[in-house]
Amino acid sequence: MAQKFLSQERQKFIREMIKTDEAFSVGALAKKFNVSEMTIHRDLNKLQNQGHITRTHGGVVPAEKMEFEFDFKSRRSTNQKAKKAIAKKALELIRPGSKILLDTGTTTLELAYLLKNFSDLTVITPSLAVASVLQFSSGVQTVLLGGILMKGSPDLTGVVTEKVLDMFMVDMAFEGADGIGLNGELFNSDMRIAKVDQKIRRRAQKTYILADSSKIGRTDLASNGMLSEAQALITDSNITNEQITGLEKTGTKIIISQI
Repeated sequence: MAQKFLSQERQKFIREMIKTDEAFSVGALAKKFNVSEMTIHRDLNKLQNQGHITRTHGGVVPAEKMEFEFDFKSRRSTNQKAKKAIAKKALELIRPGSKILLDTGTTTLELAYLLKNFSDLTVITPSLAVASVLQFSSGVQTVLLGGILMKGSPDLTGVVTEKVLDMFMVDMAFEGADGIGLNGELFNSDMRIAKVDQKIRRRAQKTYILADSSKIGRTDLASNGMLSEAQALITDSNITNEQITGLEKTGTKIIISQI
């Protein structure tokens, strides 16, 4: 008779098991742990909500594998609670039938997870990670932009990406930022991403900047424009009154999501 495991133990073993195989079916996992398939479904739902796995048709694979195993897992886990709160606030702006652009970055990736069960939505993105999250979403048409794949990152950039963007016009875009100066200047850590971000804003009727409060007051390598070019900044409730006062002078709306 198979050994019985507590739910946390079972979930830990599931995470380790699926790293060694392409996929595991629900039935195989139920048999392995001597529990019902309903119990396994509960385990998998919890692991997926925590971002550890991605469900497929009849099976499951590691989330990092579905994100093409790029080395940004630590970036995603940094300030993840704030990023999830920001993503939930951004979700309130999206309506069925919308056409949206999702930038690269870990906060826009959190928004992609919330869009998986959306209906009648078109998502255009230069992010392989975002595309992988949405690939099995029946109600979401995902358009992956072409371009040069950055080393160690799920981001497509370059002239091809910029040229393909000219083909589209969307209702709204959601962009991240590696830094936002108190004067409203937007920064990226890579000049190639900065150029794509500039083009994205020009191809959207409205743009929303998604950035947790740790990015405010910071600069980085490449400036890509000003916050005033966006409809609003969506950030978390750890933003200070001083930061709010400074950013409001740019004329851009500040939307605060409670952590």
